[in-house]
Amino acid sequence: MTIRPIRRAFSRGDWPEARRIAGLLRQETVGGAVLLVAAIAALVWANTPWRDGYHHLVATSLGPHLLHLDMSLAHWTSDGLLAIFFFLAGLELNHEFTHGSLRDPAKAAVPIVAACCGVALPAILYAATQVYGAGRLTGWAIPTATDIAFALAVLAVIGSHLPSALRSFLLTLAVVDDLIAITIIAICYTSSISIGWLAVAVVLLAAFALTVRGGRNPLLLLVFGLTTWLAVLNSGVHATVAGVALGLLMPAQVRPGEATSLGERVDHALRPVSAGFCVPAFAFCAAGVTVVGGGLGDALRDPVTLGVILGLVAGKTVGVFGGTVLTVRLTRAELDDDLTWPDLFGLAVLAGVGFTVSLLIGELAFGDGSVADEHVKVGVLAGSLLSALLATVCLRARNATYRRIHEAESRDDHGGAY
Repeated sequence: MTIRPIRRAFSRGDWPEARRIAGLLRQETVGGAVLLVAAIAALVWANTPWRDGYHHLVATSLGPHLLHLDMSLAHWTSDGLLAIFFFLAGLELNHEFTHGSLRDPAKAAVPIVAACCGVALPAILYAATQVYGAGRLTGWAIPTATDIAFALAVLAVIGSHLPSALRSFLLTLAVVDDLIAITIIAICYTSSISIGWLAVAVVLLAAFALTVRGGRNPLLLLVFGLTTWLAVLNSGVHATVAGVALGLLMPAQVRPGEATSLGERVDHALRPVSAGFCVPAFAFCAAGVTVVGGGLGDALRDPVTLGVILGLVAGKTVGVFGGTVLTVRLTRAELDDDLTWPDLFGLAVLAGVGFTVSLLIGELAFGDGSVADEHVKVGVLAGSLLSALLATVCLRARNATYRRIHEAESRDDHGGAY
C-alpha cells in the first residue's frame, strides 16, 4: 500500500529561499518604521495652525510643461515614486512564480485563495455600506489591499518568538494581494486610453525584454524603462502599471557565471530606496488629512469612511482566515508543525493594515483633495490602526506562548540550568 505524504499548508522552503525571505522581511520591517514616521509627520503638520504650508507643499507643481510631466509633488510621488515600489512588486511576483511558494500549485492554492477572499469580502462590505451613498461605490477597492511594510513592522514589534512560517505566509499573501491590486488599478481605474501611447508602451516593453535577455546594457535598460513609464503615463493607464510590467520581465533565473540573477541584484539595489524614500514620500504627501475643526466628525458620519473601516477590520479578517480554512479543509492539507489556527487568525486580523495602495486607490476613485478622498484617508488610518491594535492583542498572547516554549526548550538543552 502506498502511503501518501502529508501535505503541509505552510511548510518552509529550502535554505537559500528562507535566507532570501529573511533578508527581505528585515528590509520591509525597517521600511514600515520609516513609513510610519512619515505618515505621523504629515498627519501632525496637517492639523497644526501651519497646515496651509503642508497643503501648499504637496500641491507644488514640478516638471516641464511637456508630455504631462508638470505634476504636483503629490502626483510625482504616486505616479513616479510608487512606480519603483510596484516595480519591486513585479520582481517579487516573478521570483515567487519561479522559485518561491507560488511555483507549486498545491502550496500556492492557500495564499491565493486567502488573498482573493481577503479582497472580495472587504469590497462587498464596503459596497453594502454605500446603499445611501450615491456615487460612492467607485471606492469599492479601497479596503482590499494589505500594506506589507506596515504589517511586518507591527509583527516585528509584537512577534519576536512567532514562527518564521507565519511571516513567510504574510509575505506571500501580500505578493498575491499586490497582483490583484495592480490588476484592479489597471482595469477599473482607467477612465480613458490613448491607443497610440499604449502601442508605444508595448513596443518599448518588447525592447526592454529583448535587451534584458541579451547584452543587458544597463544604460539601455534604464532608457527603455523610463520611456515605458512615460508612455504608460500618457496612455491613460496608471503609471505604476509600467513598474509591474517591467519587474515581471526581469530575469529570475541565474545564468552561467552569475552568483545571483539580474532580478535579485536589481532588487537588492532598489529596495532600500523604495522602502526608505519612495513609499515614505508618498505616505507623507497622502496621509496629511485635517481632522481638527469638525473634520473628524464629518468623516466618521460618511458611509465612505465607515465602509473603508469595516472592510479593513472585518472584511480582511474574515476573508483571509475563512479562505485559509476553506482551502486547507478542501485540500486535506495540514498546518505546519510550528503553526496553529489562532496564529493564522491573528495574521488575518493583521492583514487589515492597509495604507499605501489603499490611499492610492482612494485618490484614483474620488480625486486627490476631494472631500471623499479626505474621508478615505481617515478611514484607512482608523481601520489600519484598529487592525494593528486587535492583531497585537491576538498575536501577543501567541508570542507569549511561543516564548514560554522556547525558554522551556532552552532549559532542557542546558540540563535544567537557565
